Amino acid sequence: MFLLLPFDSLVVNLLGISITVLFTLLLVFIIVPAIFGVSFGIRKVYMKTLLKIFQWATLRIERGAKEKNHPLYKPYVNGIIAKEPTSLEEEIKEIRRSGSGKALDTPEFELSDIFYFCRKGIETIMDDEVTKRFSAEELESWNLLSRTNYNFQYISLRLTVLWGLGVLIRYCFLLPLRIALAFTGISLLVTGTTVVGYLPNGRCKEFLSKHVHLMCYRICVRALTAIITYHDRENRPRNGGICVANHTSPIDVIILASDGYYAMVGQIHGGLMGVIQRAMVKACPHVWFERSEVKDRHLVAKRLTEHVQDKSKLPILIFPEGTCINNTSVMMFKKGSFEIGATVYPVAIKYDPQFGDAFWNSSKYGMVTYLLRMMTSWAIVCSVWYMPPMTRQPEEDAVQFANRVKSAIARQGGLVDLLWDGGLKREKVKDTFKEEQQKLYSKMIVGNHEDRSRS
Repeated sequence: MFLLLPFDSLVVNLLGISITVLFTLLLVFIIVPAIFGVSFGIRKVYMKTLLKIFQWATLRIERGAKEKNHPLYKPYVNGIIAKEPTSLEEEIKEIRRSGSGKALDTPEFELSDIFYFCRKGIETIMDDEVTKRFSAEELESWNLLSRTNYNFQYISLRLTVLWGLGVLIRYCFLLPLRIALAFTGISLLVTGTTVVGYLPNGRCKEFLSKHVHLMCYRICVRALTAIITYHDRENRPRNGGICVANHTSPIDVIILASDGYYAMVGQIHGGLMGVIQRAMVKACPHVWFERSEVKDRHLVAKRLTEHVQDKSKLPILIFPEGTCINNTSVMMFKKGSFEIGATVYPVAIKYDPQFGDAFWNSSKYGMVTYLLRMMTSWAIVCSVWYMPPMTRQPEEDAVQFANRVKSAIARQGGLVDLLWDGGLKREKVKDTFKEEQQKLYSKMIVGNHEDRSRS
């Protein structure tokens, strides 16, 4: 054995006191409020303080850019090509009128018609409305995280010092705190659901399972310093239904599950995720699929139908887009969730990117890198709107019903409603999209022939 020097002993004692104080603060101000679902308002004060700092930094940057006479903002925001919602027939009619002067009812093919398809192709290449939905949107103002404005340059020493101070706060204080909270939340989730899973089925098990899930998800929400505003809570999903929402990030699950009790649907994973899934399914009837089962659409539909037919079971949480979109739009919903005839509860989620970008670009960042980016952001701020339940109308098919729900979510969240499949993120455009344009044009030409023959 050896004796510690007085100075070393003092350092050890101070370190022990610091750790004790830290965990006491975590327990009193974060974990206990999360258990009871209350908040002291510290996060909102923190958000308002950040807003004031961002406003000051933006004004300072704009003034410095003006003094140095260099552009600060891009000349466009939503696109570089002005487009009006017109049909193929109307546009070709306008091209013919301005070119050859012939009417649209001319039965034969016109060479000028080619210009319509050439223009559409060039527009798509120059201003692709699909692929730009899979990259983070650029902010006009600087949020002290990175060069969120493409033209930002060194402006002043004060701004640089402020950025450096922000780095120290985020990496040396917030990051360790958030990692500790995340570890606490996940550990309690695995332990709590495992213990609850041994209880006999009944009201007691259901009650404990619900509150264990809510408690742990709320702790995980605080691990991201998530500031969430929930609207119209009277419309929250009920048992025997399906909750569908737009998808921006894996943390969408945590955002919704911290305010409601859901049955999750997903593929069985290995590693830490697999441990969590196996523990959760013991306490709650989640629907997990093997990798081979996921490809069997009929088997998936059957399992989901059996679940929703039991009105005592929890609402299923599904993200029909099937991939993460950058929080500017909603893309095509897969029809499988809308074929089983259950009541659908739409939910719109909209993040505020000026505090931290929640979008997960899975093609660019792995899960660990993404979580590190989340935990070193200032905060995750978002709004959630619960919308009135929707049911499939007698004259609707599954695709039409899915599109109606998607449009409602887009309107509520202030997002762009797109018909494109999010699968284009990794796949080529399907031939059916090309054939659709060919059919529209051929129908126009053939229709003119038929009209002339009748006359």
